[in-house]
Amino acid sequence: MSRLVARYRAEGQAAFEPRSRRPKTSPAAISDATVELIISLRKDLSGQGLDAGPETICWHLEHHHRITVSPATVSRHLTRAGLVTPEPKKRPKSSCLRFAAALPNECWQSDFTHYPLADGTGTEILTSLDDHSRYALSVTAHQAVTRQIALAVALFLFARDQVAMHAEVTRFPLTCRAH
Repeated sequence: MSRLVARYRAEGQAAFEPRSRRPKTSPAAISDATVELIISLRKDLSGQGLDAGPETICWHLEHHHRITVSPATVSRHLTRAGLVTPEPKKRPKSSCLRFAAALPNECWQSDFTHYPLADGTGTEILTSLDDHSRYALSVTAHQAVTRQIALAVALFLFARDQVAMHAEVTRFPLTCRAH
């Protein structure tokens, strides 16, 4: 509190304005000469068609210039210099819009997966789910799933669960909506 009062006496109302918390110095920061060397190594190695990643640059810095820098630091400075093309390995979570029905039995879906058997043959597993709860309504195995099999399973499920049926064929396999 005494610091704030002293600051107010010295600066007046400006003492209450938000201030940067950034340190005035960064003693552990690498020198500008090292940053220039990193960028130079990147350009030289890339120009020769060699690997110019952070680990390689760190190796050259250590073995040829006696400078030890972490790969993360090299990567950070290469990115700041605009020498790294961003290539995210994962899609951002915001790009994954998961569909889910608002109520149970509002929408069911059926899909199949090919599964190889030990004897070398294969089977197809037809799974029907409630889109709201992700409850497996039916899981059946068939030699080959056809539109007729998917429709027969859907009709069986609607009759078994006594749901008013409205089926929409939006793609193969069948997508059914209960209303």
